[in-house]
Amino acid sequence: MTDSNRTEPLYLQIADRLARSIRAGTLARGERMPSVRDLARQEGVSQSTVVQAYHWLEDARLIHAKPRSGYFVQSRPEPLPEPKASRPSGRCCSVRVGDLGREVLNLAAQQNMVSFGAACPGPEMFDQERVRRALTRVVTRQRDLLCTYPLGSGREEARRAVARHGLSLGCVLHADDIVMTNGCMESITLCLKTVTQPGDVVALESPTYFGFLEILQSLHLRALEIPTHPRHGISVDALQLALETQDVKAVLVVPTLSNPLGACMPVLERKRLAQLVAAHDIALIEDVIYNDLAEQDDKRRAVKSFDTTGHVMLCGSFNKTLAPGLRLGWVEAGRWSAPLRKIKDVQSGAQTAVLEVALADLLSQAGNEAALRQMRASIAARVDEARGLIAQSFPKGTRVTDPAGGYILWVELPGGLDAVALYEACLAENICIAPGQMFSVSPRFRSFIRLGVGGRWGPEHPAALRRIGALVQALLDAPGLVAA
Repeated sequence: MTDSNRTEPLYLQIADRLARSIRAGTLARGERMPSVRDLARQEGVSQSTVVQAYHWLEDARLIHAKPRSGYFVQSRPEPLPEPKASRPSGRCCSVRVGDLGREVLNLAAQQNMVSFGAACPGPEMFDQERVRRALTRVVTRQRDLLCTYPLGSGREEARRAVARHGLSLGCVLHADDIVMTNGCMESITLCLKTVTQPGDVVALESPTYFGFLEILQSLHLRALEIPTHPRHGISVDALQLALETQDVKAVLVVPTLSNPLGACMPVLERKRLAQLVAAHDIALIEDVIYNDLAEQDDKRRAVKSFDTTGHVMLCGSFNKTLAPGLRLGWVEAGRWSAPLRKIKDVQSGAQTAVLEVALADLLSQAGNEAALRQMRASIAARVDEARGLIAQSFPKGTRVTDPAGGYILWVELPGGLDAVALYEACLAENICIAPGQMFSVSPRFRSFIRLGVGGRWGPEHPAALRRIGALVQALLDAPGLVAA
């Protein structure tokens, strides 16, 4: 039944519940949906409300209509084999990353590129008019903010809005403990500066986001990559062994929809992780930037929700889910809040107050949760389409992840193919991908690529995915292009 306490329209409540049942497999592929009349009677709503819900599910490519037969669950692509869990060497090492990551991001932004290189959603994924109205309200009602120098840890209304958002992560946060930042990457950098010194060891997932490696390099920190499963995330057992045998000063993880794997840690493993870092008295830096994109509620729960000792430093932003152009992040640093705040004041000071107030406005609007549901549905349809194209177009032996949300796919190329050779072949045809070498301090992911499918999407993108598959086959047929 529908929940009268929720603020989104009834049809969205019904559609969301059905969507979760479809993705969980409760409603199987090809299964007939309840008739409009039966579902309306069951839910206690009008038939037009059910029709709206079914149209929403059609737009999300979760169901389809058959003339005179009703609605049926859309067939998803047959599951492809997923990459195996990583097995890094277990040795820490200095971080020396080249310019490949920056090059990929710069190319991904070029208008003439068909891009899968960036891990960010396109502007069509957002309600641009809603963002514009929020900014207009702030500038109209509080125009003095444009001529007032910002000081402190961020506008109180923004910090309160972030604290309320923490409830969706299972956390009880206090506005006074939150520091607003210039994006999630600054939050993570501040955390690392607070709890480490040059030469210290930081444990992190393998593979990991290349931006994290760039931060470690800039701070002269060493990386210890921990075995990570493409569905379940970092191995807590392997991390425990590392903490018992090596002098690790901090752990940096993305428990929900990690980049580039898209892995989500089970809830009990998140609890174990919080207990582990507390027992070893070290900081866990948790990035929750993708949590709102997870399809199931339990996968949005933060490790911080299990933190009873203040050892978890929580970092986030809304650049992936609300308004990338605001470029605002936040951090709740637990027992290290005071020293982090001092570093922030020295490093960059406060953010633009107008943007912070607009963010608070957007987060407080009744339609924010409905917008997130629509985004998750749109992204899920896009990922299904991309995985289907990979299954059809890439050579036998290709492996690809099946993430529980988000818009990143991690693809293992068959035959040990050198991903840089594929990257260069794609660039020659104005297609941008991200080679796996970007995501590790070692060359172990040379036969992997990351595909971001959340950006701008037109008819040229499915065609480009098919072309990438053809290029993989062509390179496999050429001698000397396999990974060492």
